[in-house]
Order: sequence, then C-alpha cells, then structure tokens
Amino acid sequence: MKQRNSWVPTGAWYKSSYSSSNAGTCVEVNPAPLPRVRDSKLVDSPLLAFSPQAFAALTVALKHLR
Repeated sequence: MKQRNSWVPTGAWYKSSYSSSNAGTCVEVNPAPLPRVRDSKLVDSPLLAFSPQAFAALTVALKHLR
C-alpha cells in the first residue's frame, strides 16, 4: 500500500523545538525544496505547503505571538 506522502524523504523532517513526546500538538517541517508542515502524529495526513517567502512571514508572525 502506497502512503500518501511517500514522495517526501523521511529523513528530511524536523520536529518543532516546542514539541515533546507528551505534548498534544506536534508539528514537523520539511524545508526543501518548498517548505511543508505536517502533524507529526499523522504523517500521512495532508501537508501545508508554503512558498519560501510565505514561510518566512509565518515564522516571523509566530515569533511575535510568544
């Protein structure tokens, strides 16, 4: 059975530094060639894809929410 996101290299995902094994919300990012974000618990779920500019704007906005 082919996985939905099998075209994405597995080793290329980076877990958020705010994620932990006990946390209820965990995200992972695959930075190249276009930034993609997924739920680390549902790796076969749909991905959010961003242009590099949109991803940079998202990270700046999230830093301001802290």
